[in-house]
Amino acid sequence: MDIRLRIEEVEQRIVKAAERSGRKRSDIKLLAVTKTHGLDVIKAALSAGIEYIGENKVQEAETKIPLLKGLYEEFHYIGHLQSNKINKLLSLNPALIHSVDNLHLAEKLNTRLAAINRIQDILLQVNTSGEESKFGVTPEAAAELAGKILEYDNLNLIGLMTIGRFTEDEMELRASFSLLRSLKEQLSKEYSELELKWLSMGMSNDFEIAVDEGANLLRLGTVLFGARACSIRN
Repeated sequence: MDIRLRIEEVEQRIVKAAERSGRKRSDIKLLAVTKTHGLDVIKAALSAGIEYIGENKVQEAETKIPLLKGLYEEFHYIGHLQSNKINKLLSLNPALIHSVDNLHLAEKLNTRLAAINRIQDILLQVNTSGEESKFGVTPEAAAELAGKILEYDNLNLIGLMTIGRFTEDEMELRASFSLLRSLKEQLSKEYSELELKWLSMGMSNDFEIAVDEGANLLRLGTVLFGARACSIRN
C-alpha cells in the first residue's frame, strides 16, 4: 500500500479513538518510527504529512537525521540509551528523549548537558508490563527516580513512556496503559513543580487501546511503513 494511503488510514483510526476518549485529533501527536527504513521511504512519509520522526538506535540515527535536516518538525529518540552514546545523540538535537530509566543515565546526561549549556526535554520510561526483557524503571521506583531527576537543572521531565506487552489480550494492555496514566497523576500530585504533559504509549498493534487509556504521543512504525528492513546495530 502507498505510504500516503497508510498514513490516511492511521489518521482516521486515531480520530475515531480520540473521539471515543473525548478528545480531538489535535490533542494527540503521531511519531513515525523510522528505524530500519531508508531515506527515500522516510522522505515520502514526510511529504505525505508526517512531521515527527523517531529512531531507537543512535548509530542509525547518525546516518539519517543529518540528511533529513529541514524536512521534519521534531526528531525524538525512543530507544534504550547507553551513557557512552550520549554525546553522539545530543549532537543530533533530539526534541525529546523518551527512554530515561535510571539515575546513572540521568546523571551522565545532565552532566553533559550542563557542559554544553543546554536543557533537554525527557520522558521517564516505566516498565508497566513487568517483563524482564523490557527496559524501564519499575512503577514502584518511579516516584523516587522522578524526584532525583528534579534535582538536575538541565533535565526537563515532561512525561512518561511505556511499551505494552506484545499480546492480543486487550485487558492486559489496558492495565499496562492505565497504570502509566495513574502513575502520571500520582507524580503530578507528589511533585507540583512537574508538568507531565506527555503519555508516550501505543505502538502499531495497540495504539487505539492506548488512546482509550489516555495516550497523547503514539510511536508508530509498521502500521505506517510496513514490515521492517534489517536493523543497524547500535
